[in-house]
Amino acid sequence: YVQGRGSLRQELHRCLRTNRAIRHPQRPTGARRGRIPGMVNISQRPAEVADRAVPGHWEGDLILGSTASASAIGTLVERSTRFVMLLHLPDDHTALSVQNAIVDKMSELPERLRRSLTWDQGSEMANHAAIAAAADLDIYFCDPHSPWQRGTNENTNGLLRQYFPKSTDLSLWGPGYLDNVATELNGRPRKTLDWKTPAEALNELLSKPPTVASTP
Repeated sequence: YVQGRGSLRQELHRCLRTNRAIRHPQRPTGARRGRIPGMVNISQRPAEVADRAVPGHWEGDLILGSTASASAIGTLVERSTRFVMLLHLPDDHTALSVQNAIVDKMSELPERLRRSLTWDQGSEMANHAAIAAAADLDIYFCDPHSPWQRGTNENTNGLLRQYFPKSTDLSLWGPGYLDNVATELNGRPRKTLDWKTPAEALNELLSKPPTVASTP
């Protein structure tokens, strides 16, 4: 908490996880993404998603590789348990590639863990209607320039950059390695989970019978 001076100040930011002295904007000032047809805004998301009381609600995003490689890794984080799944996108991150990757990964989950997905307004989600139908989940979109609306996912992406530095070719890492990284993160105790790991929190949910609404 002491302000550094001289050479000490130069060394301090190198000790940070991001290695950055200041935050840099993701896009040039004034740059805007086009509106995705048919998208449902986050303001229409049910209250149960916000309070994390009900499992099965996910946040998603991409971490991008070097421009030359056009590679990316998709990140999916379950809001109540912080459980992470990674999507292998070695060649591109077009709408079709992202659609196929999300549907394939979500199909590994039981139905009660596929309730909703919240994403930003990136063009990679142009096929959101097809994803929602195939994966049987609702999809909501954040407001522009509002990364805090996916705070769990943003934090996870920061952790993942320790494994996948910016401006590198992410296609070098196969799906097996991505699964190993996800397993390592899911095995890390979290204070917000009372020091349980995301994997332990998810296993607890899966061990409980699904909640069935009672009838009078």
